[in-house]
Amino acid sequence: MTKRQKKNLYRILIAAVLMAILHFVPLEGAAKGVLYLIPYLVVGGDILKKAVQGIGHGQLMDENFLMAVATVGAMILGEYSEGVAVMLFYQVGELFQSYAVGKSRQSISALMDIRPDSANLEKEDGSLEEVDPENVPVGGIIVIKPGEKVPLDGLVLEGESFLDTSALTGESVPRRASAGDEVISGCINQSGLLRVRTTKEFGESTVAKILDLVENSSMKKAKAENFITRFARWYTPAVCIGALALAILPPLVLGGGFATWVFRALTFLVISCPCALVISIPLSFFGGIGGASRCGILVKGANYLEALASTGVVVFDKTGTLTRGVFQVSRVHPAQFTEEELLECAALAEIYSSHPISQSLRSAAKKPLDKSRVSQVQELAGRGVTALVDGRKVAAGNLKLMEEMGLQVSPCQECQGGTVVYVAVEGVYAGHILISDEIKPGAKEALADLKAAGVKKTVMLTGDARSVADQVAAQLGLDEVHSELLPADKVEWVEKLLAQKPKDQKLAFVGDGINDAPVLSRADLGIAMGALGSDAAIEAADVVLMDDDPAKIALAMRISRKCRRIVHQNIVFALAVKAACLVLGAVGIANMWAAIFADVGVMVLAVLNATRMLRKKV
Repeated sequence: MTKRQKKNLYRILIAAVLMAILHFVPLEGAAKGVLYLIPYLVVGGDILKKAVQGIGHGQLMDENFLMAVATVGAMILGEYSEGVAVMLFYQVGELFQSYAVGKSRQSISALMDIRPDSANLEKEDGSLEEVDPENVPVGGIIVIKPGEKVPLDGLVLEGESFLDTSALTGESVPRRASAGDEVISGCINQSGLLRVRTTKEFGESTVAKILDLVENSSMKKAKAENFITRFARWYTPAVCIGALALAILPPLVLGGGFATWVFRALTFLVISCPCALVISIPLSFFGGIGGASRCGILVKGANYLEALASTGVVVFDKTGTLTRGVFQVSRVHPAQFTEEELLECAALAEIYSSHPISQSLRSAAKKPLDKSRVSQVQELAGRGVTALVDGRKVAAGNLKLMEEMGLQVSPCQECQGGTVVYVAVEGVYAGHILISDEIKPGAKEALADLKAAGVKKTVMLTGDARSVADQVAAQLGLDEVHSELLPADKVEWVEKLLAQKPKDQKLAFVGDGINDAPVLSRADLGIAMGALGSDAAIEAADVVLMDDDPAKIALAMRISRKCRRIVHQNIVFALAVKAACLVLGAVGIANMWAAIFADVGVMVLAVLNATRMLRKKV
């Protein structure tokens, strides 16, 4: 409990004790009013101050103004105990709300703890200087000791250790890091000493981007939050006008004294206070975002959390999303050269490409590859690559590339379940190489979970050959698959799927975040998977899954639907109770104590309901 919360608790307890004492002391007239004024000011002084300040700033219609008018009116009419009780229980509700918000903020405090305090910068003489991570230049050498946070993204030069990535991914299994491996800021070095060359300045590092994302998530409000904001803007003036009419019109029309109707009007004001909605709904979304972050799911705003709950179509990229993206050469079928020569030729042609298939070809080549042997490299989108290797023109790619060159090549019947790279040298077919990828463990179960969560259609879009795509789709149980697509084709297919889906459903695209930025941006909801350290993913996606587990998609949807359920429950419950009590208060059946329940009681129950989002179980 914070100092401010403790101070408020002491004020509530003091006011409650004073009120209990005054209840048993026989007092009448002005003396009674003066004495009751003491607990009233103890517990409600700050509310009166805020109400006066609001009037000074032209902000009349808030809960402080409603509470001040209602309780001051009750005191003037001689209903001293009711006036103090309203203020007392209102402050109890405010204290409870403050505590709940604090708990909600603590739910993402583990994520906030990933920010490093310092870095051990290695100086020219080999000594270490402890500096602020923001003062470490790109290319600087830092030393990370066991138990310390990794302060900046970088490349391990020396040492071997295990890194705890749980604050980023939600997974407890540590990752091994040794010389040549990349390390990500925000992880914790568990065992060995690591010497790292930084590759980014602090402001561009993974930890800085994630912290900025989480801290700004509250700026993007859900439709339900915007509805409540608009609702309160019209609702509060309306009830003030209604209360004024209730105090004035019945005595003028029906006759009789004003005191009874003024008291009913004050009761009406207390009942009408919209705190339950204004507090509990943002708290629900805040708790949902915090709960998701603990599981390694970063949601960029409440609007995206809300959109997850309405997702009916999920579109997947294949490589790196449903499959591991770890390619290996599994077959080599030469037509002219030996297997070793064919591999070397293809690997040299692909030597400058960063594509996983190119990397697998280079890994499979048994000889060291000399880049000076390669020139005039030209990448052909969606087809392959051409280059001069040792002065000979080499083409490596798919069947489309071979057809463009006028080569008639029959698809290999033995090469099923992988990607085939066809090679031509000096315009003559030289052979082909089969490169296989593995389906991610748990991918099939993850897709089944999505169906169980209410997703109507699952689609896969890929640039791979139809035979490979169809085999993966059949293994995973996808509803629809479209293969041999260029990046622009994927955007076109997403456009078509958006036009086909029902208006009340959202379409989510799930990609690895490296080369899927256009599609991630075009979908209703972009989800980047396996994005630990991927700047492109963090920038382009609306939801970022920090590890490679496809099951996190269904988990994110369950969190969002639980959040939406709680929000709808609070809206219906609060409005129903308030509507009933407003009617009863207007006709004189509900008194000030009923008003206290309608305001403070409903707020406490709504906040209690909202705090369910803080539980780990979904």
